[in-house]
Amino acid sequence: MTSTMRAGLAERFRPTIRLRLTLLYTGLFLCTGIVLLGLTYLLVQNTLARPGDPKGDADRVFASTAEPGTSVDAPPPDGAAITVQKVQGALVKSRRDVQHETLNALLTQGGIALGLVGAAGLGFGWLLADRALRPVHAITETARRVARSHDLTERIAYEGPRDDVKELADTFDTMLGRLARAFDGQRRFVANASHELRTPLAINRTLVDVAVRRPDATDDVKRLGESLLVVNGRHERLIDGLLTLADTENAVMDTAPLDLADVAGHVLEQAGPESRARGVTTDRRLGPAPTSGDPVLIERLVQNLVENAIRHNHDGGALSVATRGRDGWAEIAVTNTGPVVPGYEVETIFEPFRRLGNDRVRSDRGSGLGLSIVRATATAHGGAVAASPRPGGGLTVTVRLPSRVPAGEHAAPGPRDPARSG
Repeated sequence: MTSTMRAGLAERFRPTIRLRLTLLYTGLFLCTGIVLLGLTYLLVQNTLARPGDPKGDADRVFASTAEPGTSVDAPPPDGAAITVQKVQGALVKSRRDVQHETLNALLTQGGIALGLVGAAGLGFGWLLADRALRPVHAITETARRVARSHDLTERIAYEGPRDDVKELADTFDTMLGRLARAFDGQRRFVANASHELRTPLAINRTLVDVAVRRPDATDDVKRLGESLLVVNGRHERLIDGLLTLADTENAVMDTAPLDLADVAGHVLEQAGPESRARGVTTDRRLGPAPTSGDPVLIERLVQNLVENAIRHNHDGGALSVATRGRDGWAEIAVTNTGPVVPGYEVETIFEPFRRLGNDRVRSDRGSGLGLSIVRATATAHGGAVAASPRPGGGLTVTVRLPSRVPAGEHAAPGPRDPARSG
């Protein structure tokens, strides 16, 4: 058995803290019971082992059986001495037997009683461990609700004695307060940056457009204006992508039920002119994929996937978009036939401003934030993103979001759409 398998088995059968506390309580109780049983055994043994006077006991027994008027000190009749010796031996043997039986009964019955009380102590220890861990369970439940709802205003507010649990709860509340202030500051920064950065670019675009459209504008001015408009548009897309990325890393508060098939169909209609200009054919397999989330962010997610697949594709290539619901998840998979993507670079394309090969200098293919926004949006909605390279070139990106219908009730994926655009 390898070390990995042993580590996996050890992790699987690792007892919980409640079980460890229960075993600790029961072990201490049993150890105390064993010590008390041992002390009781020694005390009883010492009491029973006190030396007596066998001859005096025999004289008392003999006197009780002698005829009236006969003195114990008088010489016994013929054969009486033998009878006294037998009585003395019988008394010694009887005392030993009684001592042995008493100690054996003490050990047997005491052990049985200790076992029964230990079993009862195991049950009470389990209940006591649960009661001792209730404050920790409250902290865990609060942390789970905050992680699920992104509501940083909730607090544990534990009321109890000033102990380790109280200190842990107060520390957690302090951390939540600091996180809330940090996220509020980030939201204010995003709002201010959105206004301060977009407004000058919009003014520059307007001024350049007016200058280019003037009747007395020369050809050099028009060419310069067109170049400035391209650069200005790239800056606008870059700022918009940065703001969207910052916004998706915050809490998703406004959610609504939606279907990825509807979103994908709408995005494909909008991307139709660009795909036709590149000669990219589109294959639609839009099956029902109900989920819930922020409609604007989900649409931006699908739009980034489709635009990324078109812009990083060969002229005359193919694009496939498929949606379906499966195993409690709503999935959308976008596949293109672009250049060959090495397997070791698949994960890097999800990092901001990371591109493959020499695409860093190509401004017409985006700002390098498309897949970063896709991953951030999917993570904010409790989903995940995975990418895999195609053998002949290109990439398949699959996004999974939690479905809003129970598992097993998803409709089967719809039939392949024979209509192809491009």
